[in-house]
Amino acid sequence: MRKIILSILAVLCIIGAIFVAKKIVDSKTKPKQKVDKVVKTVFTDVVKNTTVPIIVAANGNLTAKRRVDIYAEVQGVFKKGNKLFKAGQLYSSGETIIRIDNLEYYATVKSAKSNLYNQITSIMPDLRLDYPEIFPKWQEYLRNFDIDKTTPEIPNMTSEKEKFFISGRGILTTYYDVKNLEQRLSKYTIRAPFKGVLTEALVTEGTLVRSGQKLGEYINTEVYELEVAISKEYSDLLKIGENVGLTNLDKTKKYTGKVARVNGRVDVASQTIKAYIEIKDSSLKEGMYLEANLQARAEENAIEIDRSLLLENNQIYVVKDSVLDVVDVNPVFFSDKKMVVKNVPDGITILAKPLMGSYIGMAVKIYNNKKEN
Repeated sequence: MRKIILSILAVLCIIGAIFVAKKIVDSKTKPKQKVDKVVKTVFTDVVKNTTVPIIVAANGNLTAKRRVDIYAEVQGVFKKGNKLFKAGQLYSSGETIIRIDNLEYYATVKSAKSNLYNQITSIMPDLRLDYPEIFPKWQEYLRNFDIDKTTPEIPNMTSEKEKFFISGRGILTTYYDVKNLEQRLSKYTIRAPFKGVLTEALVTEGTLVRSGQKLGEYINTEVYELEVAISKEYSDLLKIGENVGLTNLDKTKKYTGKVARVNGRVDVASQTIKAYIEIKDSSLKEGMYLEANLQARAEENAIEIDRSLLLENNQIYVVKDSVLDVVDVNPVFFSDKKMVVKNVPDGITILAKPLMGSYIGMAVKIYNNKKEN
């Protein structure tokens, strides 16, 4: 009986302990977390409308304004010259670049010239008897005739009798055949059309050159052109002769060029028009990459801001009484990083840099870069 009573008391104690513990747990209240209100600091600018120049950025690679692809018009062996025919070789205007072996063809030309000389000599007795008034000028022509030099122009024929007589003896035909051979003989020597440099050499001395074969490329290193593609809306604003500022890819050097030509056709695919900028500088090389800044026009009563500040519906953030708000703007020009906008009142404070998580009514603090004592 005693054991039963003790067991009942133990069970009652356990049940009482559980009930008391539950009461204690239910009566415990959790403390509320205190949330600190964070006010973000923003960079701002005060609006002051001015005249903003619209700068159209463009880029491209330099090409020589004067360039010549050298082709062979005759066949023969490439002979060694005073200078090696190698890329980078400089030549003066009129200097021989290429000489092709012409001994065989030169002999043909001399034979034709000798034949012309003989034909004129054969008519001299008839001229002395029948046309004594024209005999002296033809005699003078023969006296100045040199087979080793360029054939001189035939005397001017002033009468029909003289023309019929000379033409009937076949002298005119022979003369023009000789001039044609001499013209072709000159093609065995290729001379520099202007002062420049050889940029490409496709043959070497001793090579058999064939007619129509490309031999190299020659450029003038004094004047270069930069071809840039401009949006068609600015094509009528570009003026020939207008100065253009240019920089290299690393922004370490600046150059000044001028608009030389503007194409009159718009590219159908890109809706752009090509402009050509002429540049003169001794440090430039063909193929260099340059960036050009073309001043298309000036926009009055406008400001230039970062294009990342533009919101949907053409709005930007402003700060009013330490709270963010928005105003409507009119964007008039976009570049890679900047944009030009209008209809922004003078004196209002706008964000200078974008703010992550911003919204209308957000409390902000304007950054003050002035040091406080």
